[in-house]
Amino acid sequence: MAQRKLLVWLHVLSSVGWMSQALALFALTTYALETNGTSRTGAFEVAKVIDTDVLRFMATTSAFTGFMLAALTPWGYFRHWWVLFKFVITLTQLYAGIFVLSPNLDLGENGNPTLTRVGSLLMASALAVQAWLSVAKPGKRTPWTPPGKFPAAPGWVTGICVTIPLVDHLLFRGIPALSLLVVTAYPVWRRWKVTPRQSASSTRPRRLREENDLTHHQN
Repeated sequence: MAQRKLLVWLHVLSSVGWMSQALALFALTTYALETNGTSRTGAFEVAKVIDTDVLRFMATTSAFTGFMLAALTPWGYFRHWWVLFKFVITLTQLYAGIFVLSPNLDLGENGNPTLTRVGSLLMASALAVQAWLSVAKPGKRTPWTPPGKFPAAPGWVTGICVTIPLVDHLLFRGIPALSLLVVTAYPVWRRWKVTPRQSASSTRPRRLREENDLTHHQN
C-alpha cells in the first residue's frame, strides 16, 4: 500500500511538472515571437533547455508511472474507457513532443515557433483533461473486457517501478529504455502468469444455482 502511494505521488508530481513546463514553453515562445534581437534568441535558448533537460524527463516519468498504475492494479490498460482515453492521449502527447514541438525550438530559425507555441498550449490542455478523467472516471468497461479482474501487484513490484525513471535518467541519459521495456513486457507477463479473479457479482448467480440445486436434491 505504501509503495502504491509513492508511485501515485511520483505520477502526480511528474504530471504537474510536465504541465507547468509545457506552459513555460508556451510563455517563452509567445514572448520570443513578440520581440526581436538578443531577447528573442535568449527566449528560444531557455525554451530549448527546458524542453531537453526538464520537460522530457517529466513527460516520460509521468507517462511511465501512469501506465504502471494501470498495469499494476485491476484497472488494466484497455479494460475501462477512461483509462483507454488517458492511454491514447499520453501516447499522442509524447509523439507530438518528440516529432513536432522539439524540432521547432531550434532558436526559431530552422523551425516553426508558432507551431511550438500552439502545441505546448494544447499539451498543457490535454494534461488538464487527463486530470479530469482520473477524478471523474467516466464511462464503463470496454466491450472487449473479459470477465474477472487481475489482482493488484505485490508491493515490492510497485516499489521497483518507482526507481525505474531514475535508472533511465542516470544510465540512459534520459532515454526511457527500461521504462518502455517494463511497460510493454509486464502486462504480457501478467496475462500469462496471473489468473484473473472473479468478482462477487459474477460468482453470485453460480452460487445461487448451486444452493437451489442442493435444496432441490434435499427435498
